[in-house]
Amino acid sequence: MAKQEDIFKKLVAHAKEYGFIFQSSEIYDGLGAVYDYAQKGVELKNNIKEYWWKSMVYMHENIVGIDSAIFMHPTVWKASGHVDAFNDPLIDNKDSKKRYRADVLIEEHREKYQQKIEKEVEKAAQRFGEKFDKEQFLATNARVLENQQKIDELTERYASAMQKGDLDELRQIILDYEITDPVSGTKNWTDVRQFNLMFDTKLGSVTDDAAKIYLRPETAQGIFVNYLNVQKTGRMKIPFGIAQIGKAFRNEIVARQFIFRMREFEQMEMQFFVKPGTEMEWFNAWREKRLRWHKALGMGDGNYRLHDHDKLAHYANAATDIEYNFPFGFKELEGIHSRTDFDLKQHQEFSGKKIQYFDNETNESYIPYVVETSIGLDRMFLSVLSHAYTEEEVVKEDGSGSETRVVLRIPAFLAPVKLAIFPLIKKDGLPEKAREIYHQLKYNFNCEYEEKDTIGRRYRRQDAAGTPYCITVDHQTLQDNTVTLRDRDTMLQERIAIEQLDKIVSGKVNIRTLLNKLEE
Repeated sequence: MAKQEDIFKKLVAHAKEYGFIFQSSEIYDGLGAVYDYAQKGVELKNNIKEYWWKSMVYMHENIVGIDSAIFMHPTVWKASGHVDAFNDPLIDNKDSKKRYRADVLIEEHREKYQQKIEKEVEKAAQRFGEKFDKEQFLATNARVLENQQKIDELTERYASAMQKGDLDELRQIILDYEITDPVSGTKNWTDVRQFNLMFDTKLGSVTDDAAKIYLRPETAQGIFVNYLNVQKTGRMKIPFGIAQIGKAFRNEIVARQFIFRMREFEQMEMQFFVKPGTEMEWFNAWREKRLRWHKALGMGDGNYRLHDHDKLAHYANAATDIEYNFPFGFKELEGIHSRTDFDLKQHQEFSGKKIQYFDNETNESYIPYVVETSIGLDRMFLSVLSHAYTEEEVVKEDGSGSETRVVLRIPAFLAPVKLAIFPLIKKDGLPEKAREIYHQLKYNFNCEYEEKDTIGRRYRRQDAAGTPYCITVDHQTLQDNTVTLRDRDTMLQERIAIEQLDKIVSGKVNIRTLLNKLEE
């Protein structure tokens, strides 16, 4: 784990050094848990958005997109339950003076038991080789069974406490399982208490007359209050979906792990409206579809797992998280929830407006049920960077010994810059030819032109920035109109005719190739 923590620290530093993420307001010593996406970061972020939007909206004829406002009528949040129930259970350690989410402390402690099981499985697999039977080992090994029993007992108590909102029991669990403060190492805990996560502000020209409104803590409600507008103007028939990408805001007291948990973040959500009674069929279908979307990126199937919720939200009858193996362990990346008809029913009650769907096939009216897929864009960004960051020993470009190469193996479809174009040297007409190629390709790909330093150093800079392909213009180019195309991951080089570059590179980096995988 220490090694993973060291890698994560390097990743955070690397993200700044190569223009992916900056601390917000850094010249004023920064603002906690708020970050700015830099020149490379905004490109990667936009590419992730494009992959999600095209796979969700363009590839489904019954899903459309909207962009709702951040400010909404305050009654929206009363109807949704956020005003009364959008809380985190917080606990303080009296020695370190640090504040934590009680539920996160318990979940992380439970994960330690799971890690012990995985270590036992790993050791046994190495010991027995091909003869190893994982299922039998999990069912019979004493240490595995002991840890699994602890997981089951802890899960039962934790789920019960969360369902009941029993803050005293949450504290008792922390005490009974001797959960210590990561900073002080002590078990000197305060009581657990609830903290509402919504930011509020005033809307109006005069402070005394201004109305209290909220910065939205999620993007879903903007979809629900527009359900009728979209359904009628788009002549949508159930089942259909509404997708949205947008900012949300939560006053996280315990914000940590870089951009994993922030106060200002971005969500990619789709609410799928279905006939009551069919929601579990659609829930299972979307759970499978969304997992396939993640795995299509090629970041390792073993880095994903499904986790069914122990505690269901008040609006849900089923919920599953897609978790990713970050450097700090498996954490939620995307949630798939069956929200029943709670949201539309609440807005119908609080607004006094009828929010129903008339089904021409069955000649009946009903409030649709909703299946939600919700992914944190910032967490998705972090999963891509975490997977991509690699340190490896390679032979120097000139063949004289070895060196450590830092490379971001970002999937080519998502890479911020697709092509870097270099003249071998800064004379003999090579820069002019390289710029000519740059201007030819810039309309289809985000390209960079660079001529400073040796060609080897330029390669290394682009490797570290995640650029999948580099084009080198040399003297042979002037003779036969060919260039060297270098692959970031393999470092292999091939000679390509300039007239073929657009087609060849497009086949390697075009997001359409990635989207085609989803329909295979």
